[in-house]
Amino acid sequence: MAVILGIIVGAVLGLTGAGGSILAVPLLMFGLGWTLPQAAPVALLAVCASATFGTVVAWDVTHVRYRAAALMGVAALFTAPLGLTVASLLPLPVLTGVFALVLAYVGARMLRQAIRTPAEAAIVRATVSGDGTQAGGRWIKVSDKGRILWSKATFAVVAGIGGLTGFVAGMLGVGGGFVIVPALRYTSGLSMHSAIATSLLAVALISAVAAAGAAVQGVPIAWAAAVPFVLGALAGMLAGRKLAPRIAGPRLQQVFAVIMLLVALGLVVKVFL
Repeated sequence: MAVILGIIVGAVLGLTGAGGSILAVPLLMFGLGWTLPQAAPVALLAVCASATFGTVVAWDVTHVRYRAAALMGVAALFTAPLGLTVASLLPLPVLTGVFALVLAYVGARMLRQAIRTPAEAAIVRATVSGDGTQAGGRWIKVSDKGRILWSKATFAVVAGIGGLTGFVAGMLGVGGGFVIVPALRYTSGLSMHSAIATSLLAVALISAVAAAGAAVQGVPIAWAAAVPFVLGALAGMLAGRKLAPRIAGPRLQQVFAVIMLLVALGLVVKVFL
């Protein structure tokens, strides 16, 4: 079961632009009967492995802004432990309810993107390549070649994105691509291709930081299920790379979005009813 769930997570992660990895936690909860705190560190390990694979694939075919991703990872070092602490203090129904709200937001955003900007919905993490059209964000300046022009303001904004993502990752056990990609698109001139590729490296680093933080704080990790789940996620990411040219696109994004909304509803029913 862990392998099958991992394959699903990896495939969804690969076939979505951002946000697909958030399904890892509810899949583990429904599939293995775990609570959110039990599922979170295992989900982070799978997301870290899958995002690392995606980064390697994207490195030579698009623009990974590795300095920005590294800065986000460093910022997450300070905020992921805070997110873990908050998660440990919140009552389980409240924590699960917060996760359901975030999941519903991601699903709604993905549905909106697939309808309003179908060209961007076709850019997926399994096969991200090319340059793409630059965005209109003005806080993070980008050169004509797509490179980030660093300044104090740029440093602060990128660190802030990493800090927020680290907190969310520590609290909910998610990679945070749904935070990083829209934030980079809104604040910078990075193309969708570059934003997704950069988010892959950032997600890999932040997931690793959050998972390590969980281990340091003594959060138990079910390694007997974690290892096959991670291996399944890698296999799913590889399958997503093979399938993306054939099936990825706005219609598939809409399907994923509806599934997220239904899963969010299912979490609410599971906890509160």
